Amino acid sequence: MAAKLVALVREAAAGARAIARAYPEGCSAAALPWAVVERFDADVRGHVERDPRIEDGRDQVLIAAVTLAEAGVEEEDVPERERLVKAINDLEWVTLSRGIANRAAAALGYGEAGVRLRDAG
Repeated sequence: MAAKLVALVREAAAGARAIARAYPEGCSAAALPWAVVERFDADVRGHVERDPRIEDGRDQVLIAAVTLAEAGVEEEDVPERERLVKAINDLEWVTLSRGIANRAAAALGYGEAGVRLRDAG
């Protein structure tokens, strides 16, 4: 039943990667860090049990996004962009492998509380 939450994790990561790859199109440097974590925060973060590994992964995404924004890049192929995409991939992986659906997820029909996402997807 947590398959809905797994789908939300994957959708949030796909959206974040699209924003990272399109930057600077679509958002300003100041908005980039929040744009890449917006869907994760809205759709996922409040629906999984708090886990320091997931929070660290989210922090790494924010750090990589700030680094890309400060680099002022115009080219598609820059190391800062690839670091951001890797951080997003890592956040997706740690959430899917370590995340546990919480009561808020259960109340929304995203999965039974206490179910590990890796067992649902």
